[in-house]
Amino acid sequence: MILITERLIVENLLFFTLATSFLIFAGWLWRHAKPFSLPQPLPNWFKAWLIIVIGLGVLLPLVTMLWAASQGDRIIVLVLVSYFVMLGLQILSESLTVKRFQSCVWVAIPCLYLPYRLWQLYSGLTLINLENDSWVQSILIVEMVLWTFNYGVHLSQIPWLLRWESSQNNLNVF
Repeated sequence: MILITERLIVENLLFFTLATSFLIFAGWLWRHAKPFSLPQPLPNWFKAWLIIVIGLGVLLPLVTMLWAASQGDRIIVLVLVSYFVMLGLQILSESLTVKRFQSCVWVAIPCLYLPYRLWQLYSGLTLINLENDSWVQSILIVEMVLWTFNYGVHLSQIPWLLRWESSQNNLNVF
């Protein structure tokens, strides 16, 4: 158990250090860019998508973690605490980058964190596989599908977020 805890701490700390270093460097490179803000108004579909992401990406793992804690299943709790710590750090990074620093580097944050989240979920799947909790494995697979789809949504919206010119009035195709 201690080895699993240490592994998760080291992996997350290494990723966070590398990702933050990259974002600081990229922010320094783009320090003279115009201040960045999210395009307004946000599309209507985004509100629905946000509800889905919060429901499946936050509430479902939270309920699972609380259930595992009540059952004393430490591995599931460790995997999901790790997941929530990195999700929280992503949200904090996004918030600081777009609101405080108004940097276009904000767009890169999900490009770094979402693939890492998929790695976290896959890694958690292999750890939990040892415990043979098939319903928790199913939840992790649902999370992997959700975040993979969310990654595609993010990538498809980069031209709109960066306000790239187009022959159409609105690049936001959704």
